[in-house]
Amino acid sequence: MADPQSNARLRADAGAPTSGVIHVRTRLTADFTVLSNALAQRRGSAVTIGVAAYIASLPDGTPVSITALCAHFSEGEILISRALRELEAAGYLERRRERTPSGHIRTRTYFYDVPGGRDPDGPPRPPGPRKPPVVRRAAPPAAPSAGGPEETTGGRVPALADADPEAVAVLAALRRVDPRLVLSAQEPARLAPAVTEWLAAGVGPREITELLTLRLPDRFRARPASVLAFRLRETPLPAPPPPAARPHVLPFQTCDGCERAFRAATPGHCRTCRDLAGGEPLRAAG
Repeated sequence: MADPQSNARLRADAGAPTSGVIHVRTRLTADFTVLSNALAQRRGSAVTIGVAAYIASLPDGTPVSITALCAHFSEGEILISRALRELEAAGYLERRRERTPSGHIRTRTYFYDVPGGRDPDGPPRPPGPRKPPVVRRAAPPAAPSAGGPEETTGGRVPALADADPEAVAVLAALRRVDPRLVLSAQEPARLAPAVTEWLAAGVGPREITELLTLRLPDRFRARPASVLAFRLRETPLPAPPPPAARPHVLPFQTCDGCERAFRAATPGHCRTCRDLAGGEPLRAAG
């Protein structure tokens, strides 16, 4: 007689899941990288997570530029640069432009395990680069008001009401020649003193407009007021015209005959008396 066999289902292992991934853990003591679940389980591009894991596994000082990452991964520059921008926007990556002691500009990359810059229990965030001191040019003093003593601006921009109206009108009319030359409410007051010097030097409003709008660049890299200030500062003032020679005017003389005033180099008779004196001998001869 055959041995009895049971057809009951085998009991499943209670510790193993019935579906999904099953981890086979191995305790690593070297050559491993710790990633936060927030980064490893981040929704979105797998390229972004792969680039983040690769950068986190590199030692300090390893180049992580787009060229270096493209040499390691099979993806191109577009996907790699997009992944770096996503990590930078999420707070895991920071790229800074710093000036070296020799004066060169370099880009340094900081990678953070926790988005936001630092771990509350970890070391402080590395200090940012020192910014060069900003040198502010003092604005020329405003004209004194008619009803009080002279006041200094202390480096502030003079008020528009204190600026030369003719200079302000020249600056306001520039937008008619080039629509890009739109100035704010305070910029004409800052540029008006230089235009006033040009007007005092004998340059007319039409010539000033031509000098400020001729051969402007196709694209401004700064405010239009900065371009105008550069031209007003760097364009030399024209030499004043020489004074016109005044004609020589003869002095007044008193006629010896009729005592009428006339202009002549020496005293004598006026023209009328000379004509009369010259006509009498002719009538006598006739």
